[in-house]
Amino acid sequence: MSRKNSNARYEGKTNFRLLGKKLGMTQIFTESGDVIPVTALQVGPCVVIQKKTESKEGYSAVQLGFADRKAQNVTKPQAGHFKAANTTAKRFVREFRMDPTTLNEFEVGQVLGAELLKVGDSIDVAGVSIGKGFAGVMKRHNFAGKDAAHGTHEFFIHGGSIGNRSIPGRVFKNKKMPGHMGAEEVTVQNLTVAGVDPAQNIVLVKGAVPGSKNGYITLKASEKGNFEKRSFKVAPAAAAEEAKAE
Repeated sequence: MSRKNSNARYEGKTNFRLLGKKLGMTQIFTESGDVIPVTALQVGPCVVIQKKTESKEGYSAVQLGFADRKAQNVTKPQAGHFKAANTTAKRFVREFRMDPTTLNEFEVGQVLGAELLKVGDSIDVAGVSIGKGFAGVMKRHNFAGKDAAHGTHEFFIHGGSIGNRSIPGRVFKNKKMPGHMGAEEVTVQNLTVAGVDPAQNIVLVKGAVPGSKNGYITLKASEKGNFEKRSFKVAPAAAAEEAKAE
């Protein structure tokens, strides 16, 4: 794709992105008494660290930061990068591509949080799954294993043959075999927001989210479900209150 059309794939999409971390799972009750398992997420505060434009960097993107870290634990170039955004050093930083129109709604130093979400929104959540270490084929790929009959010896949980002899003389790529399981980025799609607490930046979503407690997650508008497009611009009243606080 040429540099001129590098943002074409992002035009017309709902470019909604936020950062956060997984707090754990709990349950809520509906008015009818039904129990709904939910995952509690801390969404924000996310600081806009940088805006990348097509005229300068060759593409449009916004860089968000989440979770403070000690200033002495970052390099001098990183410290200068955060200082330019007038914010503290961040532990979790991610960059998201988007069309120039949506990018104009962001301001460097702007703080985003759970107030941008509402109950009923459909979102996709990505996180790093819990590592399981070295696992066999039964646990890793759900193999059935060998029949545990009287004539079977030392072959109950083996994966079986992995190929022929001289033809093809090799093991094909992506062959399901034992190996490291978990500790990889996983996205769960079309989760429904069940509750929002803007004051504490807490969001409850129906179902499970990948990762362990306090694991960092990225959140975006669902690719499959319904997500009403909304603006990232700070309302004049909110901007005035932030100015007074400073």
